[in-house]
Amino acid sequence: MSNAPSASIVIPTLAAPDYLEVTLASVAPQAGAAGAEVIVVSDGVDLATEAVTARHGANLVSLDEQRGLNAARNAGVAAARSDFIVFIDQDIDAPPGWLEAMLDGARSNPDCEVFGGPIRARLEGGGPRACGREPPPITTLDLGPEDRSTELVWGANMAIRRSAFERVGMFDEELHGRGNEDDWEYRYAAAGGRIRYLARAGLDHRRTGEDARLWVLVRAAYGQGREARRSDARLGKPRPARSELRILAGCAWHTFRRRCAYGIVMGARAAGSLHEALAPRRVTEQDDFLSGTSGQVFGIRATSKAVVEDALLDAVAMARLRQWRLHRAARKSARRRVLALAVERTGEPNLLAGTRGELLRSRHEVHFASTAAGNRGKWENLNALLADNPPDGHDWVVIVDDDVWLPRGFLDTFLFLVERFELRMAQPAHRRRSHAAWQVTRRRAGSVVRETAFVEIGPLVAFHQVAFEGLLPFPDLRAGWGLDAHWSAIARERGWRIGIVDATPIRHGLRRIAASYDRKEAIAEGRRFLAGKPYVNSSEAQRTLVSHRTWS
Repeated sequence: MSNAPSASIVIPTLAAPDYLEVTLASVAPQAGAAGAEVIVVSDGVDLATEAVTARHGANLVSLDEQRGLNAARNAGVAAARSDFIVFIDQDIDAPPGWLEAMLDGARSNPDCEVFGGPIRARLEGGGPRACGREPPPITTLDLGPEDRSTELVWGANMAIRRSAFERVGMFDEELHGRGNEDDWEYRYAAAGGRIRYLARAGLDHRRTGEDARLWVLVRAAYGQGREARRSDARLGKPRPARSELRILAGCAWHTFRRRCAYGIVMGARAAGSLHEALAPRRVTEQDDFLSGTSGQVFGIRATSKAVVEDALLDAVAMARLRQWRLHRAARKSARRRVLALAVERTGEPNLLAGTRGELLRSRHEVHFASTAAGNRGKWENLNALLADNPPDGHDWVVIVDDDVWLPRGFLDTFLFLVERFELRMAQPAHRRRSHAAWQVTRRRAGSVVRETAFVEIGPLVAFHQVAFEGLLPFPDLRAGWGLDAHWSAIARERGWRIGIVDATPIRHGLRRIAASYDRKEAIAEGRRFLAGKPYVNSSEAQRTLVSHRTWS
């Protein structure tokens, strides 16, 4: 890659800002000195993680729901600008010289694509009593003082050249728990790849005093045992239940004989694996074009929390995005012809008059057309509006629900940013106090625009004239569930950029979602519509591909 950083350091994290603070404090200066970039991948949205990442000048990629460590690693690879990608955990401390040792090792072994270094346990506060015969209760690796070839290294301190991913594929996102990178390394080795252990590229794997307590380690080990058993079963190599039972009995004997508290931790892991062996998980099915959540914000507690988060995000936007400059640039942008369409549910409270007024206040030439819902479905009504108001000659078509609150100056800023990043289909982000079934659509701190794999059918979505031929008129659907998944697949096939504008967040929350139609009928309609058509599934839909933190 031209002008690429020397390395892309990917740090998957799951709501652990205190650990991440130490990790970034040790890694960011080394990255700066070596010309590397640092990418934090948050496995689910977390405001504290966003704040720590911004404070250390790292790039942030947020998964919109918790999807696991391998999914976070894959997202980091997608965002990386370097061909040399270094993976570390959220809870490490990298001593000076760690990154340089990793880069030196890569330069010295040009025919090798995967590297790893020592991982030393550091239990701050001492940890439970140990007999000295057992390894620490957290991930470590020590293959000696000399560089050597090895079969496996661990993801807490591992580097991979992009060429290896291109040959053997990405990490398996169905695998969870300790050692979930093993499957990828076995595939890599089967393809003839070599793994090199770099003795000088060592770092510390931390547990603070609170997390180093015995019962905290026991709970974590039990969960790891269950996850490891699931992975083994999926790979077709689970141990028999009697073997798990023997391991558990051995751990109990070790604990008693040696008076070793680590035996309790090892026993907890064995107990978790045995539990999974004796009580297989029940699998439930769900249509993969659905988000799986309602995303509705009701109740005093949820509303109060959302109001506070919105206030914090507004403050971050004012401080970091320099919104006055953004609004001024938007007012100077080229004027566009916009066709805005809406379906009004008469006889119910709505915000359509305010929405219409806000859109018409923009500097653009806006033609606004609406119709009463009547007995027809939303998309049937929108097609009727398109028949009476052809999109030909317009630069944009915007469809908007009748229960949406738009911020002042919305359309000017929204279209300016959408065109600035060449999006062909886009929607504004939801505020935290807003009904949003898809977490990917909720606003992100410090982000201006995010390129995504998915744009939702509502409550407001805009189509560039390039997309008219492929998407208009709409199918004659009532609820339209699944239509957005198909749109997104068409965008991917045609190479259109699509995304979400965080700088112009809206609120959607006057009525409950799906209040005007039957949910089961909407799902059935979606199944019929998508049968035989390409579509983006819910896992793909929740991904943020690129996050743009500045617009200038």
